[in-house]
Formats: sequence, structure tokens, C-alpha cells
Amino acid sequence: MALSGPAKTVVQTVSVVLLMGGLAWASVPFYDWFCRVTGFGGVPGIATDAGDEILDQTITVRFDGTLNNNMAWEFKPVVREMEVRIGEMALAFYEAHNPTSRPIAGQASYNVTPYTAGAFFDKVDCFCFEEQVLEPGETVQMPVSFFVDPEIVDDRDGKYVHTITLSYTFYEIDLPEGFAALETADPKTDLN
Repeated sequence: MALSGPAKTVVQTVSVVLLMGGLAWASVPFYDWFCRVTGFGGVPGIATDAGDEILDQTITVRFDGTLNNNMAWEFKPVVREMEVRIGEMALAFYEAHNPTSRPIAGQASYNVTPYTAGAFFDKVDCFCFEEQVLEPGETVQMPVSFFVDPEIVDDRDGKYVHTITLSYTFYEIDLPEGFAALETADPKTDLN
């Protein structure tokens, strides 16, 4: 059975809307994957180790820490800047403090500037890979281990990079389920 003019138009319109909605839904995870693979937009790579090649050349890495408007923590890098040999594993720390009277969970987003350095800045281990929960008044130092890939010195744009800035922004997230139960538990009724 062939569709008439108005019915055919409705089917085509609904198909276009569904196709556009599907593309919009898929664009966020695809873009995130693309940025992580290519370093586009200053998203650093994730590696398992630094490899064997360590150059005599050094590069300055600066550290920046900010909070989303609604995040009640205090957050900053322990050291603002370090000079590292290209290809060598380095370790830096950020400090977070929860000055409130309630537990707060947070998740960090991150990027690297200049954006051309993102493809060559590799993190091996980072607090940003997992959500963090701080108890009231708790202060923690959170590590990030990283290296700058030696291929940066041969890259058309990367070879002109002498300073890289690693930035984190912490956002408040919902407490994990098990943790929320502990938060609301009444110690008087939980005694055996």
C-alpha cells in the first residue's frame, strides 16, 4: 500500500526527527572518544607506562585546579609548576579539602593547553579516573602520574611547545549508593 501525500510527509518528517535525535545522542560519546584518541581539544591520552625513550630535553608543566560554581571543596595543586624530561615519568599532587559538615563526592574533568600538546601528554594514573568522596573536614592529596611523549619534538606544531598546562575542574556529584546509606544511618539503631 502506497502512502498518500500528507501521510508520506508525516512519515518522512518523523524519520528525519528520529535520525537527527539519534545523531545528537551519539555525538557526545563519539566526540569524547575522538578527543581521547587524538588529543584534540587538549584531552590528554591514557597510557600504561612511559616507555624506554627519555630525552635530554625538558618541558615545563604547569598545574591548575578550579572548582565548579556549586562545589564546596577547596582544591589546588601542591606544586604549581615543574620541569620534566620528555619521556620520563613524573608525579604531581593536588590537594582537596572538604570544609563542610557533610560528605561530598566529586569528579574531575581535565584538559591540557596548548591543545596541540594534548596528543603528547599521557597520564598513567590519575585521581580523575574515579570519583572522589571526602568526609567533613577531610583533606587529601591526590596523585597524577604522567609523561610527555618524545614524539612531541618531531611533531610539526608540538616541537614549538615549551610549556604545558594541566587543568582540572572538580564538580560535585551524587554520593555513591552505599556511601549515602552510611551517611543517613543512625548509630544508635545500628548497634548489635
